[in-house]
Amino acid sequence: MTTVLIQELEPESADAGVPAHYGDPMREQRTLDTAVGLVDRSNRDVIAVPGDERASWLHTLTTQHLTDLRAGQGTELLVLSPHGHVEQHAMVTEDGTTAWLDTEPGAGAGLLKYLEMMRFFTRVEPRDATAEIAVLSLVGPEAVATAARLLGVELAEPRIFEVPGPKFAAGSVPNEPTAHYDVKTFDGGLARRVALGVDLLVRREQLEAVLEKLDGVPRAGLWAYEAVRVAHRRPRLGWETDHKTIPAEAELQATAVHLDKGCYRGQETIARVHHLGRPPRRLELLHLDGIATDHPPVKGTPVTLDGRAVGFIGTAVRHHELGMIALAVLKRNVAPDANLLVGESAAAIDAD
Repeated sequence: MTTVLIQELEPESADAGVPAHYGDPMREQRTLDTAVGLVDRSNRDVIAVPGDERASWLHTLTTQHLTDLRAGQGTELLVLSPHGHVEQHAMVTEDGTTAWLDTEPGAGAGLLKYLEMMRFFTRVEPRDATAEIAVLSLVGPEAVATAARLLGVELAEPRIFEVPGPKFAAGSVPNEPTAHYDVKTFDGGLARRVALGVDLLVRREQLEAVLEKLDGVPRAGLWAYEAVRVAHRRPRLGWETDHKTIPAEAELQATAVHLDKGCYRGQETIARVHHLGRPPRRLELLHLDGIATDHPPVKGTPVTLDGRAVGFIGTAVRHHELGMIALAVLKRNVAPDANLLVGESAAAIDAD
């Protein structure tokens, strides 16, 4: 099996260290869309937060409601700037003794620095656990059944609370995480049910043994994973966010923000924008014509309308069914049927 690493194709990529593909990216995409594939995402940074007060401490520092975080529960959280801009996004996996926060490659140092600055006298011991834990993902409609068959874990569907309307009544949002991802322990690590399948947090010393159990699962590279992620409109920190992104602009509000909890940094902006119902920008899926060029535009490429910039490209991919598509952050007032340009390529907002 041919293995092509990200850095062989994109030397400057933040995703260096994992396979881009195994010889046939389009076939790998179809596998993830129709069956199940195993994706190496072991380049993700992981922060461990043990300590008796970890749940209440993380609750005060982040956007998520975490005071009752318990073993077998996963969710998402954000760290915001004082002005409500997204600085960090992490997945949370609780095993009963430690909250494991996995985030984008290269983002862990900033998250850990912030957590260490905010320790004060709290009984927590945050540390960089990237060398301890590798993240793998079973992706596709057969992911849950595969995890049950090969790893012995039965995982419930994710539960996401509906975002309340503007000026909702106090107390109408339950005092618990807005996203519930079922977590189970298996021999070698933790399995977490997520939107695209099942994430596995594997202890690196047991990685080979876990991979042996999953030997019959087709491998898929990060290129295929990214194509599926874009098609499902799943944003990524640093790709679909910039220095002024607020959660509602990147569709992170439903899964990572509790709108009726105590004070945290940036809360005023979140409340103001939600109650006014007018975030300055929005996340959209674009279809690119692929006539002027068959190369997807790079991250940050401007999206223009009548010669003026109205947004930027986050992630652009070639999808096995949809062709060239991209996630873009656009100004709120861009019409759904606007004739957009991305470089030389015509672009249209996905109607769905």
